[in-house]
Amino acid sequence: MMRKWGVSTELIHDQHVAERKTGAVAQPIVPAVAFSFETHEMASDTVSGKVDGIYYGRYGNSTLRVLEEKMASLENGEAALAVGSGMAAISSVLFGVLQNGDHLLVTKDVYGGTYHFLTTLLPRCGISFSLVDCTDVNCIVEAIQPNTKAVYIETPSNPVLTVLDIEAIANVTKQYDLPLIVDNTFMSPCLQKPLDLGADIVIHSATKYLNGHGDVIAGVIVADAEFIQFIRKQIMGDLGQVLSAWDAFLILRGLKTLGLRMERHCSNAHKIATFLESHPQVERVYYPGLKSHPQYEIAERQMGGMGGIVSFEMKGGSTAATSFIDALHLSMISFSLGDPETLVQHPATMTHSSLSESDRMDAGITDGLIRLSAGLEDVEDVIDDLAQAFDKIKETSKRNGEMIYG
Repeated sequence: MMRKWGVSTELIHDQHVAERKTGAVAQPIVPAVAFSFETHEMASDTVSGKVDGIYYGRYGNSTLRVLEEKMASLENGEAALAVGSGMAAISSVLFGVLQNGDHLLVTKDVYGGTYHFLTTLLPRCGISFSLVDCTDVNCIVEAIQPNTKAVYIETPSNPVLTVLDIEAIANVTKQYDLPLIVDNTFMSPCLQKPLDLGADIVIHSATKYLNGHGDVIAGVIVADAEFIQFIRKQIMGDLGQVLSAWDAFLILRGLKTLGLRMERHCSNAHKIATFLESHPQVERVYYPGLKSHPQYEIAERQMGGMGGIVSFEMKGGSTAATSFIDALHLSMISFSLGDPETLVQHPATMTHSSLSESDRMDAGITDGLIRLSAGLEDVEDVIDDLAQAFDKIKETSKRNGEMIYG
């Protein structure tokens, strides 16, 4: 009996080697819109779902199916669905578990795009939600309403990297028969497997670490086969959220180096976080790999690595934060993350600008907060870039007679 593969091997090779039908090492790209059948009965059975198969490109294609099978395997799930963006994955799942009159519990510090969806589209469908401090499971229990139908979390959260105890939350959601949805984008299957911890549905923005090269917008959903089939037929297909074969190919190619990339992302992020924590111009650093992080022990227990994202709060608020970002030479200002390049952004005015001021402050997103996505560069070069930016704004403040940093 062949032993279970390690994650890096599984990322590179097909799970079912015996099922390979061609000698091609790289995954073939199948851009076909329509698929033919030998008989009418075969076509009819495929459309009805009696027989599993592909019949029209709006519901998937051969290249997509390979990606979906790989993602299901990596997350230890029954099935997966690849869609046109991370927000397509989020919206499809929420529309899949909610309908008019339902209520959703959401972790209070959530991605800005998710918040925008919650506050704009869900109300138009007659669906309500509550933002909850999910670090305390008692808060979840107290927030459950008679019409609550699901709990949605992301861990670590974007951008303040709050780590939630998935297993503890899953124990609560199972008690109340509520599906637990986890956005696993920041971790990837290399570092965290929410389904193994009791979650019911996992979401990824494949735009980020899964693809890893900043040239694809995509999302992935992993859940039980029945739910995935429902989303594929009743939501994704009707809303036209299908991912192209070319983008699926690029993600499959990116997955082959995911293990190596995550090692470097994590290593660089930890060194950057350590540098920032000791810097006099930094008020606070958010990184699960630092012992100062409030959920450090949970992170050690449920995560296989601490991730590639570091957030930190500058002394001097918005002026200092934006001046610092503008002073960087190597690191790039960008909305995304998980790319080979180190990327920085100002959440209050960029990714989370849609949040109300009260919700933003409640989530810890201050005007001085900066989110950094550690890239794959030589980390010494990134740290040198950060150091020169600190020096520059300190010198500027001195010239202006400001004593922000003491």
